[in-house]
Amino acid sequence: MNISILGTESLGVRGLSCVVTTGTQRILLDPGIALGYMRHSLLPHPFQIARGEQIRKSIINQLHMATDIVLSHFHGDHIPLLRANPFQLGMPEVAGQLAKVTIHAPGEKELPGGMLQRRIDLEMTAGHEIPDASGLSQGPMRFSLPVFHGPHASRQGKVMMTRISDQGTTFVHASDIQLLDETAIDTILDWHPDIVLASGPPLYLHRLAPSAEQDAWSHAVHLANNVNTLILDHHLLRSDAGIVWLDRLRQTTGRNILCAAQFMRTEPCFLEAWREKLYAEMPVPEGWHTAYACGETDTSAYQRWRGWDLTSENTEP
Repeated sequence: MNISILGTESLGVRGLSCVVTTGTQRILLDPGIALGYMRHSLLPHPFQIARGEQIRKSIINQLHMATDIVLSHFHGDHIPLLRANPFQLGMPEVAGQLAKVTIHAPGEKELPGGMLQRRIDLEMTAGHEIPDASGLSQGPMRFSLPVFHGPHASRQGKVMMTRISDQGTTFVHASDIQLLDETAIDTILDWHPDIVLASGPPLYLHRLAPSAEQDAWSHAVHLANNVNTLILDHHLLRSDAGIVWLDRLRQTTGRNILCAAQFMRTEPCFLEAWREKLYAEMPVPEGWHTAYACGETDTSAYQRWRGWDLTSENTEP
């Protein structure tokens, strides 16, 4: 089994996309990308947009090679969108690939209205029905029943987790569970994984109660003590507080706890957390984003920041 993580917050964008290669299949999970549209009253910085362009290209390339696509849920940082903003992946860009591969996704039951429409959009773009994969097994893959997106009874709906086993290794993709509901944690541990990739708690949201953060901490410790490798990313790493939280978890448990960038052996680049720093160190002229959306400018002047050089094939965030 080979696991390659494509786009997460520690790699510079929003998402939890990865590709898992087994002996017979190339499985692309959550092939979406987004940038926080507005953080600290600031649109995405052009350097982050440039990084997003790289990752969007990588996801498209992987779509061309995939035998299977797995969608955990239908948020815009996890799937291509019919009506994407300039910083997301649009369905029209990948319609041909969606028509050729097997797509595994949660069914229509309990989907909020907007998510249901995105599922319908995806079926129409792919040109074929997408059956409900929840609770089923397919080759090396096993899919969970829907679990909450975050805390129990979350208004964000539910997500589907994926277990992939190959040659004695078991990997679990636990997108957007945020470590906030015990049912998701129990399901993961019942699968006896070696490696888990999951979303940590959204510490950047002021509405997250201290009791919820403590629940996430307890669940993270429990997971870390029962798997060989725990990769936490996504919501957790949208703030400096989340970066510190992850380091503290690693030091407290002494276990193999990583962000996605560390798993991929590259330098973490927390661009969602560092937006204000980017603007302070690399100012952006007024009207740049409008011009970019209209195709009147590009990111070529914003390819280098601190130690990162997006023009180099060998040096990526």
